[in-house]
Amino acid sequence: MKPLIRAPLAALAALWAGAVLAQGAPATPATTQLDRLAILLDLTPAQQAQVQPILAAQHVQMKQLMDQMRVAGSEPDFESLRAARQQIRQDTLAKLSGVLSSTQLKKLQTLQQMAHHRFGRGFGPPGGAAPGSTTAPQD
Repeated sequence: MKPLIRAPLAALAALWAGAVLAQGAPATPATTQLDRLAILLDLTPAQQAQVQPILAAQHVQMKQLMDQMRVAGSEPDFESLRAARQQIRQDTLAKLSGVLSSTQLKKLQTLQQMAHHRFGRGFGPPGGAAPGSTTAPQD
């Protein structure tokens, strides 16, 4: 390869490698959730260090629950799935109550209620329409 081509290619390869390394490890759902909570709840660095393993454990439990459903291979029992997920969330909240201040805990509970109202309408099309229907129910 000619020297005039080698230098720009080497520089380009070095820039590309630097960009890849600067990105760091990919974000996991637990770290993404921690980042959001750190901002929304104004977590201290010490609290972030305590909250991170709690959220990671919750993520592992949720993943195991979903994997168990997939392995079972039968029709999922959505009611038992919902109950199991709710229990995992309650256990996580109990663990977080030992780390968060009362104000932070109230904020977290409010955020969870908002998320439940936003996403907790069950399975199916957005807007609460019954599967197969073309109109959403009127409130």
